[in-house]
Amino acid sequence: MTQRIRVAVAGGGIGKAHMVAYAKLTDLFDVRYICDLNDQKAREAAELIPGCSTTPDINEVLADPEVDLFDNCLPPHLHAPMSIAALEAGKHVICEKPIAGSLLDVDRMADAAARSGRQVFPVFQYRYGPGYRAAHELKTRGLLGKPYVISLETHWQRGPDYYAEPWRGTWKGELGGAIVSHACHIHNLTTHLAGDITEVAAFLDTRVNPIESEDCAAITMRTADGALVTSSLTLGAAGNTSRFRACFEHVTMTSSTEAYRIGGGDWRFEATDPARQAEIDAIVAGFSDGLERFSGMFTEIHARLNGKLDIFLPSMEEGRHSIELMAALYDSARNGRVVRLPLAADHPLHQGWLAA
Repeated sequence: MTQRIRVAVAGGGIGKAHMVAYAKLTDLFDVRYICDLNDQKAREAAELIPGCSTTPDINEVLADPEVDLFDNCLPPHLHAPMSIAALEAGKHVICEKPIAGSLLDVDRMADAAARSGRQVFPVFQYRYGPGYRAAHELKTRGLLGKPYVISLETHWQRGPDYYAEPWRGTWKGELGGAIVSHACHIHNLTTHLAGDITEVAAFLDTRVNPIESEDCAAITMRTADGALVTSSLTLGAAGNTSRFRACFEHVTMTSSTEAYRIGGGDWRFEATDPARQAEIDAIVAGFSDGLERFSGMFTEIHARLNGKLDIFLPSMEEGRHSIELMAALYDSARNGRVVRLPLAADHPLHQGWLAA
């Protein structure tokens, strides 16, 4: 791997936000292509990085031996097949959420990565930011104690403009609704801090928009570390806010509510024992700044691909658990039952949860 990693970004939607991050990291990445069938989207994204070419032909990108890293920001139904194609072409892959629409496809991606000797990096950018970094540092130092309860809020506003993209709100194109497209990031914060999900009970509904999939949810979960988790989700709020609040044995933490940078912002950490507040504050003060969201994640990808250690980089196993959780939530909502994870290999939704 060269010191400066050569990148092709596929998809000019969320891919434009990725390009903004790469533009801050030009000493680490050389973005060669932005690939999109929509020429205007591609050109607007390419303008962020001098020398970046545009192309509608993804085969041109995959055939270029000078591309080291394929950043898959295509619509969700293309995540698994195009990631596998990129791995087979000898590229490392960054894959936006959801990385696939089934556990079967995740396992196919993992197999392709193993055969090619390349790596797949699922995107979970919420964990990058000083607020969440401080939370994880307290965990690493053993200062949190056992988790009691975690409360998650994903209260966003999505209307006709958002769903003007024809694949959004559809089972075939978006591979599901709000639990797939919006809540997956905050759910990953929970598993990263308090263990994989082991039980779920979910109510899902379509109450806001005339779409195929759900746009509201009320979810209860239990984690491997014993935390009881509630996740409230709607795409019918006034504005966009997200919040992560967790009560641990020794510390209660509350995130900021800035929807796109929940890992950053001003988090509040309160010691259960007031005598320990100064100790907690001193540690948190060491995380007052730092790279957030995609810039933080991409910096660690660069480190990994150049043989250096990373701290937070999401693993393929985490990506798989995220997909397993989605399958479990759909199973629970459709069948009115508590579902336990991990799911068996013969589980009815192992090959996907798409509605008929």
